[in-house]
Amino acid sequence: QVQLVESGGGLVQAGDSLRLSCAASGLTFSNSNMGWFRQGPGKEREFVGGISWSGTTNYADSVKGRFTLSRDNAKSMVYLQMNSLKPDDTAGYVCAASRFRFMGAFDRVPSWAYWGQGTQVTVSS
Repeated sequence: QVQLVESGGGLVQAGDSLRLSCAASGLTFSNSNMGWFRQGPGKEREFVGGISWSGTTNYADSVKGRFTLSRDNAKSMVYLQMNSLKPDDTAGYVCAASRFRFMGAFDRVPSWAYWGQGTQVTVSS
């Protein structure tokens, strides 16, 4: 059974940094693309960033230059380093994984096979 477990969320002030972690189990992590989405109150789930099995990254324009994705295949972990946080970043952050190396567009929810339960990030002004 594939499981994705996020951690690292919390309440921070604008301008602060936070690092989210996603621990994966039950899949061949080195062959999986990994992604992060977020969903604020009353909003649709939106793409934050993704990192391919080979380490290639892409990001939403809203977080580009502030957030950084990385992965540690030895630990089956993916990380989202979040700097210069803004109140608009407040959301539940969810980790996602693909079934195969090949997948659809990173920024579309149906492209992803597995999802975690999420971790809450709240940024106060």
